[in-house]
Amino acid sequence: MSRHSVRRHLRIEIDAYDQTIRRFIPGYDAMVEAAADAIVAAGAQVVVDLGAGTGALSEAILSRSAAAAVELIDVDPEMLAQARLRLARFGRRARFREASFLAPLPPCGGAAAALALHHVPALDDKRALYRRVHDALHPGGLFVNADAAMPADPGARAATYDVWAGHMASCGIERTRAFEHFEEWAEEDTYFPLEEELAAMRAAGFDAACVWRRGPMAVTAGRKAARSHSNSEMSLKPGGAPSLPGDRTDGSKRVRRGPRSGRPDPAIIAHRRGKVAPILRTG
Repeated sequence: MSRHSVRRHLRIEIDAYDQTIRRFIPGYDAMVEAAADAIVAAGAQVVVDLGAGTGALSEAILSRSAAAAVELIDVDPEMLAQARLRLARFGRRARFREASFLAPLPPCGGAAAALALHHVPALDDKRALYRRVHDALHPGGLFVNADAAMPADPGARAATYDVWAGHMASCGIERTRAFEHFEEWAEEDTYFPLEEELAAMRAAGFDAACVWRRGPMAVTAGRKAARSHSNSEMSLKPGGAPSLPGDRTDGSKRVRRGPRSGRPDPAIIAHRRGKVAPILRTG
């Protein structure tokens, strides 16, 4: 992948990121909280935050656990600079590394990502990343990913984009501009179906489940097996997350994938041309 710049990708000023992301992402705060709660409940003392951005997820983890330390990894120096300011009060419990999450990862008890891994454009590459995360984790460690997961079924995918645009409209962004944003983001972003995300985590060796869901956003969690199965805390339980039309969560069936990054999503184009009637609404 080319060097990522949030300023260029989202067309926003870095200082405005934390306010703007809430207008872009349905349930943003609840999603970050769900991811942080899962990591803290696992008892990880060293956590790696992949594509850490301005440090919102790291802040949530550090605020919830006095014992945890987080290493923030991000390729964008402007975002890391904001994270350093944000997390200054945590002192040496927050460490920063300007690097890609595709670089070798340090050993850790937990790994987490929020709105970062959709920059991996190919499912094979994402499987490889999940294997490297699995290898970096201590036995019994937990990996949590908070990100968009769009259905493979075209009708359900269009409906989910409609939900997403509805959230943005409720935050003052015109619906037509919301769909323009989706097209712009597709230059770098790829949203795989939830069942494919879970299957990729399981193929890497994780016991995986969806633990939170709202509209297009989901939090998936995968636990690495402990050395002794008798002492393991395996068997993650889904958190009652609602499904969208066309979704499967067991990873047992191969489904059609969404468009690769850099290609227009037919669901977005159809909405903008008025060929698909809205199916789901927010509120």
